[in-house]
Amino acid sequence: MSNLKTITVTVNGKHYTRDVEPRLLLSDFIRHHLGLTGTHVGCEHGVCGTCTVLFDGESVRSCLMFAVQSDGHEVTTVESLGDIDNLHPLQEAFMEAHAVQCGFCTSGFLMSLIPFLEENPDPTEEEIRDALAGNLCRCTGYQHIVDAVKLAAENMAVQS
Repeated sequence: MSNLKTITVTVNGKHYTRDVEPRLLLSDFIRHHLGLTGTHVGCEHGVCGTCTVLFDGESVRSCLMFAVQSDGHEVTTVESLGDIDNLHPLQEAFMEAHAVQCGFCTSGFLMSLIPFLEENPDPTEEEIRDALAGNLCRCTGYQHIVDAVKLAAENMAVQS
């Protein structure tokens, strides 16, 4: 008798039906079952933010959720933002402002900041720093990331 659970989840606009162990983490499902490795796993305790994805449009830590919780829901990963020929304005701003060092934490920052910028298209530096507080980076002092968010907000306002 198997205790596998069948889930159907939409990830980056594509529907997937898979049999999974009830204890399988959403982060592991995304990485190992779907092969989407842009979602990184850092602390595995929900503290660092590298595993952040959008769950029905809201930022969540995928290392704190089970894959079975995604049944019937929509998950968006960093792979959906853009590609090398057509970057999302936030990705472009990270590149232009030199907000990426080793890059391990970048996908988590991006996925945390997408809903933030949608809700707050003209953020102050204090609001940006508040939004960044849930993501950890060991390589930077965050100023370049703050600069990138400001730049992205400006660029996204021009595109609107």
